[in-house]
Amino acid sequence: MKAEIEENIKVYSVDEITTYIKNLLAGDGLLQRIWVRGEISNLRNSDKGHMYFSLKDENSIIKCALFQRAKRSVEFVPEDGMKVIIRGGVEVYKSKGSYQIIVEEMCLAGKGELYLKFLQLKSKLEKEGLFKEEHKKQIPRYPKSVGVVTSLQGSVIHDIIKVIKRRYPHVKIIVYPSLVQGDEAKYNIVDGIASLNKLNLDVIIIARGGGSFEELWPFNEEIVARAIYDSKIPVVSGIGHETDFTIVDFVADKRAPTPSAAAEIIVPDEKEILSTWLHLERNLYNQIGQILKIKKQIIIGMASRQIFKKPDALFNAYKQRIDEETNSLKQIINHFTKIKKEEIKRMDVNLKALSPYSILKRGYSITMKEGKVVTSVKDINAGDAIYSIVSDGKINSKVEDKDARDVI
Repeated sequence: MKAEIEENIKVYSVDEITTYIKNLLAGDGLLQRIWVRGEISNLRNSDKGHMYFSLKDENSIIKCALFQRAKRSVEFVPEDGMKVIIRGGVEVYKSKGSYQIIVEEMCLAGKGELYLKFLQLKSKLEKEGLFKEEHKKQIPRYPKSVGVVTSLQGSVIHDIIKVIKRRYPHVKIIVYPSLVQGDEAKYNIVDGIASLNKLNLDVIIIARGGGSFEELWPFNEEIVARAIYDSKIPVVSGIGHETDFTIVDFVADKRAPTPSAAAEIIVPDEKEILSTWLHLERNLYNQIGQILKIKKQIIIGMASRQIFKKPDALFNAYKQRIDEETNSLKQIINHFTKIKKEEIKRMDVNLKALSPYSILKRGYSITMKEGKVVTSVKDINAGDAIYSIVSDGKINSKVEDKDARDVI
């Protein structure tokens, strides 16, 4: 029986089984990013800054490890008996064959419930695309009017107005007084965004000073986030301190770490603008001066040339060349004319030699009848009127008779 088992059944090592279980847990998406609520017990700190404890409830217990890297983000000092909510991943600690949660985040249970609500809404709105950069509107560089949604109590509104007036006093500021804490605050903020949108302002600031996570909760409300997303006017958030993040910060077109920083973001610094203009003006004058200097050197160089000192010398050379070309052209024309005259003279002699009038001068005549040359006695009859052309005139005749005979 023993030999049969050894032949047909694979026997695994402890490490193989532990590794297999470890890989199973590592491949489970739920267990790698899981939130767990429980009470801290058996807490101990290591010399290297890590923290080890158990998380328990009425029925079960699970070991946890909070390493120094993640421990830095915990905003309180964990102690035995504290009820907390943790986020982490389950994995196997192979050397002891046990499983534990590697903690990435930890918060007190009371605050943790609210924090979970924050994360759930953040995830929901992020999936819907409310945080995407492509939906964010451009903040105008030189706004003429600014709307502010905040409380009239406290220093926030005074700081914003002070910063804007100091940096860019030309801008018009319209304040919508709003609650910034409590259950009614979210409705005030939404009304403020809607009212300021009707005024066609250039930019809106939503601001409040620092506070606890619970006090900042109105800025994590879904209706506020959607009101900002639907705003036709760019919205800048300035909520709490630099380390505070709310849903409003993610959906706003621009996030500022503080209310005063929001005021600095939306308006330029007039002094910097003037300084830039003066710098550009100086650069422009310097560049123009440099260009003029270069052009002056070019003009001086050109003026030193012989052509500018004695411009007539260049014209005289051209005049002389024109005279030479003119004389040459005249000679060509005269030669051509002489040749053509001789050709015409020869042609005239030839034409005269061939002309019938030359024959008439030798005593011959031409007999015509009705404008036609009579070349045969057959062309005339007795009684016809004819005329003879001689070298110096015309003789009219009347045919009395004709005699056809051969001319010898």
